[in-house]
Order: sequence, then C-alpha cells, then structure tokens
Amino acid sequence: MNKTLKTILILVAVTAVGYFVYRQLSAEPEKMAAQSGGPMAQQVAVDVYVVSPSGFQNRITTTGTVLPNEDVELRSEISGRVTGINFEEGSRVRKGQLLLTVNDADLRAQLQKLESNQKLYREMEERQRTLLEKEYISAQEYDQVSNQLATATADIQALKATMAKAYVRAPFDGVVGLRQVSEGSYVSATTPIARIVDVSPVKIDFAIPGRYSSQVKEGTKINFTVEGDPNTYQASIYAIQPSIDPATRTLQIRALYENAKQEVKPGAFVNVSLAIKESDDALLIPTEAIIPEATGHKVFLVKDGKAAPQMVKIGQRSETLIQIMDGIAPGDTIIRSGILQVRNGSALDIRKVMTASEALAGPETPQPPAKDTAL
Repeated sequence: MNKTLKTILILVAVTAVGYFVYRQLSAEPEKMAAQSGGPMAQQVAVDVYVVSPSGFQNRITTTGTVLPNEDVELRSEISGRVTGINFEEGSRVRKGQLLLTVNDADLRAQLQKLESNQKLYREMEERQRTLLEKEYISAQEYDQVSNQLATATADIQALKATMAKAYVRAPFDGVVGLRQVSEGSYVSATTPIARIVDVSPVKIDFAIPGRYSSQVKEGTKINFTVEGDPNTYQASIYAIQPSIDPATRTLQIRALYENAKQEVKPGAFVNVSLAIKESDDALLIPTEAIIPEATGHKVFLVKDGKAAPQMVKIGQRSETLIQIMDGIAPGDTIIRSGILQVRNGSALDIRKVMTASEALAGPETPQPPAKDTAL
C-alpha cells in the first residue's frame, strides 16, 4: 500500500510540473510577440496618410527613335558604266540636282536615228496631205504615212524616258551620305550609289499605352531629350496610327521637330514626355501604401482605430506618389507603414499622420513629374 501511494504521489507531482512547464512555454511566444510589435501584438504601430484632393498632371514618359524626314538609297534604274559623279560626300543637294550619270552613248545614237526617221515621216505626211486635199490619193494611203509618223514620235518619247534614267537626280532637298561607287565602275539596278537624307525636320517616333488613345490629338506638344545631350527639345505631334497594335496594346505616334541646326541626328534614342491631362482634384497616396495582389491593388484604411482592407484602382504614378482612380474618398486615412504586420481588424497604434500637402512639399516625399512607363 505504501508503494502504491508513493507511486501515485510521484505521478501527480510529475503531471503538475509538466503542466506548469507547458503553460510557461505556451505563454512565451505571445509575450515575445507583444514586446516586438509583431502580428500577434494587441496593437500594430503604423504611420498613416490622410487623403485629400491635390493638383496632379497626367504625364506619360516613354522612349522613342529619331527618324529622318525622308531617307532614300540612290540607285540607277538602268545598267551601265558610271561616266560622271556630280556630288561631294556629306554635301547638301537640291531637289532635281544631277548627282550621277550612266553611259548613254548607245541611247543617244538610237535617238538620233529615230529623230531622222521622224523628220522623213513628217515630210512624207505633209506631201501626202497636199495630195489628199487635191484628191490625188486615197485617205487610206494618207493614213499609212500618218501612222508611221505617229509611231516614230512615240518611239522617240519612249527612248527619251529611258535616257532620263541614265541621270540620277536628287528626289528631294537633303544631305548626301557616303559614296559607294566610283567613276568608271559598272552599276545596275541593285547597286547602291549613296544615301540621301532629309534631316530638317526630323520625326520623333514613339508609342504610348492604348488606354490613352482618346486623349492624344494632332498638334499636341511633346518634350524629348536625346541620349547624351542635356538639352530638352519640343516637337509637335503630326500623325497618329489609326489603330492600336493588338500585340503590344500600344498606339504609335509621330511628332515633327524642325531641327534647323541639325543638332538631332536620325537614329538617336530619345526619352519622350507627353502631358495628357491636368487635374486639380486628384487623389494621391504614397506608393508604399499600395499592396499588389493577383486580382488588383489593395490598401488598408483606418476605421474606428482598426485596419480595414480596401481594393483600389490605380492611375498615374511618380517615384513617391500614385493616383487612385477608385476605391477611396477624400478624408480617408491610409496606412502607409507597417502594412506587413497589419491584418484585417488589427488594432492600430498611430505614430505619425501625414497630409497631402506634406507629401507634396515635404523633404520626405518630394514631387517629381508624374509618369507612366509606356514600354
């Protein structure tokens, strides 16, 4: 009986000690979480932002390329030996200026022969007309000579058109590039001679997201900078693609820059800034307050001292601020820090309140130009 009693007492003591240790171990994580302000803490320390309307300019920034106004690779329409080169590499030329001559001696000989035949047929036609008026010949005999004259005239016109192809002329005002042939070399229709480029004005070719297609009009001004050049230039939109590219969902646009000093070179890479719309009552919040999710974007609102999730629709953004199109209203308080520890219904310990004016003017979140990366 004593042994049994001792055994029971020992078991009771071990059970009591085990229960005490279990309670201590279970309470330790909660105590540590409360001290560190983690997810299990009773209150989460956060900074908040009070939403209010403010001025905001919708501005798209994208990349583009400089294109020449006109760009043609000169080639001869006929084959032959080059007998004359009438331009200097890199020089400006005028429309219609003779640049290169292909040997046309055989064509000139043919032309002389045809012109002799034409003269003979013209004299015959005059004689036959006189005889026809005196009714010495029939109308059929006169028509034969008249047709011969008309054929000779047509042959001369066709040969002159062929001869014109032996003279390569500038199709427009521009600058001739590097020469690819020399006098005496043989050229054909596939032989490149030189490139002529019109660089005043130049075209700025770029694309914007298709959702802004209704907000862009011909005549709208754009600002652009050239890679390696600190200057900012202004161009005017003159052409807009009538449809959105279904593959990239972008709208192709071209602007024209006068380039009177030819400081902007075709082929250069440019950064384009396009102002779309200016708003005086935009709702802006700090970018760090946005939580991206698979179904959209979410923020946490402060309601009755607790966190409440809210889905939002975003618009333009800068490096520090983002425009909210739908989901919040002026006067709402947004959690802007500590959002990783916040859960739906979490009690909040608000440390700092920021307003829109502080976000726009304060050193913590300066206001850069708003932008939307198109590509």
